Amino acid sequence: MSSLLIDLLQHPEFIEGKHWRKARYSANTPVFSEGDTGHELYLVLDGTLRVLGKVDLDERRHIQPGFGELAKGDIFGELVLFDEMSRSATVVTVSEAELAVLNGEALLKFLDAHPEIGYPLLKELMTVLVGRLRKANQRIFSLFAWGLKVKGIDTVL
Repeated sequence: MSSLLIDLLQHPEFIEGKHWRKARYSANTPVFSEGDTGHELYLVLDGTLRVLGKVDLDERRHIQPGFGELAKGDIFGELVLFDEMSRSATVVTVSEAELAVLNGEALLKFLDAHPEIGYPLLKELMTVLVGRLRKANQRIFSLFAWGLKVKGIDTVL
């Protein structure tokens, strides 16, 4: 949960309509899709969302498994602060949702001008990213172990 980001929305110099805006989404609505470009990051104010990834099973078969759920206080799309690559996943609403949509470029400029806010907020974002990386690593290790067992390789190791 990003309490610092929630606090930032109340800051008198971080202005709704200039630096950020509220957006409402109906259930089962994509917020963005894997491969999209964008400069916004999102804070969930209300509702539930699901993060989906595209998996190519072969040339004709593709699936989109869920990789996680997002709820009130969660942030997503934050990678736009660190690189200009396209979106790495799809995010879809599960229920009606209200999001704070933050302009990434405006946020970075604001944080540069207010390092007393910027450093703790970026540190919080890094904590979120590290947690997601640890979960992703665990999933990779589990899939690797499953593959070794399915192929019988685990018996010769």
